[in-house]
Parts: sequence; C-alpha cells; structure tokens
Amino acid sequence: MGEERKETVGKTWKKKFFIALFAGFLGLGGLMSVFGFTGTAFALPLGGIGDFYVEFDELNGKGFQLLPHIGETGNSDAEPMIRNKIEEVEIKNLHIYKDIQMPTGGWVRVHIRASGPTKISGLIQDARMIDADLSFKELAIKEQNTDDFSTNWSQNAKTITIKDAKLVTDYLFQSVVSLDGTKIYVEKIDEPDMTYQ
Repeated sequence: MGEERKETVGKTWKKKFFIALFAGFLGLGGLMSVFGFTGTAFALPLGGIGDFYVEFDELNGKGFQLLPHIGETGNSDAEPMIRNKIEEVEIKNLHIYKDIQMPTGGWVRVHIRASGPTKISGLIQDARMIDADLSFKELAIKEQNTDDFSTNWSQNAKTITIKDAKLVTDYLFQSVVSLDGTKIYVEKIDEPDMTYQ
C-alpha cells in the first residue's frame, strides 16, 4: 500500500482570523447601536444628496407645523421649499428612493421600503413638491409682521393625515425612527424619475 498523502487546500492564520472576526463583531455592534435591536435609529439626517422621493399610503401625525423655507439642493444653494415639522408620526407602507447616475451613464435606483408601520418622533422634512390628500384637525394659519421670511407666516394643526402621497424632498431628519419589515435594495433603471422637473 502507498503512503498516505495530505493535501492542503488553504491555510488559516489564527491571528488574522481572530482580527477579522473581531472587526466583524465591532462592525455589527456599530450597526446595532445605530438601529438598535428593534430597527430603531436615533437622530437620523438625510440631505445634501439632491432630490429623493418619499411615497406612502397613509401618514398620521400629531403636532404639525408648516413653515416657508429656503434650502440647499443637489443643484442649487437656495431653493424655495416647504418645511414640515411633526412631533409624532406613524406611516403605512413607507417607500424612499433615490436615482443615481453611474459613471458609465446608466441609472440605478436605491430603495428603502418598510412593509410594517414606521414610527417617527421629531420629523423635519423639506419638500419641493407634495402630491397627496391632506386633512387637518384644528388648523390655524398665523402671520407675523417681520422681515424674516422663515417666520413671516406659519401653519399649525393638532393632527394631520396624509394619504396616497408622493413627495420630492432634499432634506429629512428624524430624532427617532423605527422601521418594521425594512428592505433596502438597488435596481437598474432606464431613466430617473423626473417629477417636479
């Protein structure tokens, strides 16, 4: 009988393995600290990347305030916008997406979808276009004698309901957000969304 042969396909260096394993756990721990164990993120801003789109079936909010605003977009330093502030929000079927042109000239769309309810505290959102059905409770419009554009007038309501919405926005901030059943994915598209062009 012949001599038994041992073949080595690959070799793992223990030191490198444990460094990579530790780095992986640190990265996972960092991700968990941002989203928590329930899909919750704290003080999450999204802006300065040009237009992105927000769609949802229904939003119910408490403590609504609408203000005029001049904000920065991906193409301009100063664009007229509507700043919405809502203290507490629950959204059904939230979909946020951004179209990005690739260096080769093609386009991709990055999607964030929440199949379950999305709960937000401390929402601030700057919109350039809102296409939706709106209803308010205890709506009040207030005007002030001031030269400051951003405080010249405001619109406040105890509650707001928005249905079948599509928003073109350039800035989104949430103090706390919890997204149930979140899916994040990328798809190739033929051309970008040209809403509000």
